[in-house]
Amino acid sequence: MNQILAAAKWKLREALVSRNLFLGPSTRMRDVSRLIASLRPVAVETELRRFGPRGDGGYLMPDDLDGVTGCISPGVSTEVGFDLDIARLGIDVYMADGSVAAPPVSHERFHFIRKYLETFNSEDSITLDDYCATVAGDADLILQMDIEGAEYRVLTAASERALARFRIMVIEFHDLEYLFSPISFREINAVFGKLLRTHEVVHIHPNNAQTAMTTGPLSIPRLLEFTFYRKDRVRRAAGPLAFPHPLDSENYVEFSPLTLPECWH
Repeated sequence: MNQILAAAKWKLREALVSRNLFLGPSTRMRDVSRLIASLRPVAVETELRRFGPRGDGGYLMPDDLDGVTGCISPGVSTEVGFDLDIARLGIDVYMADGSVAAPPVSHERFHFIRKYLETFNSEDSITLDDYCATVAGDADLILQMDIEGAEYRVLTAASERALARFRIMVIEFHDLEYLFSPISFREINAVFGKLLRTHEVVHIHPNNAQTAMTTGPLSIPRLLEFTFYRKDRVRRAAGPLAFPHPLDSENYVEFSPLTLPECWH
């Protein structure tokens, strides 16, 4: 009987894969719950400030930029409002994107290379460690990263020394519904675990370009914008956090609003 069931499952899997579908086991709910609990934002004394426009391309960060000498900003595309706000503070912005010839606007503080951030160096790519090395010295940096899913492998390959240079990191994480897939969960969990060794989550904003996936008590937006704050800068504040934050803004007004599900705070 077991052999018959195994054969039937294999035939079903073959049929689904031939239609670009895949059937497999799901991650244990307690494992996903544990990861989400570790990522819940903490309240900090430093006020959050919005950099960039209202809508897509704007992010909330702690207003703690004195002494920051550079911003690493991979994933340029056509929106650089965040980068302009940082540059206007006198901070050099190091931009990288292999899909565009140049940023849509220029600024004396912009430094652009036409390369993708990747796990290796080539004519068309550069690692995060090597791009950070272009900023001389050991002074603090900011990271603003939106690289369409490549963030997982780039952060996995990054050294802890490079990550520790970032006082603040704003990272958009893609395809988070794959937390329900065991193989993907292990990879995503490892990336977040690595970041949490040196940083705290102080803000999460769901990007409403895509909806959330809900399974049982858990609801996971497919796109989440995280703000990480290095632990040596964190001064925890008392009291609950407000969700959404007063400075939050929907990424796209043409799509349905999306609030951060309760299981995340």
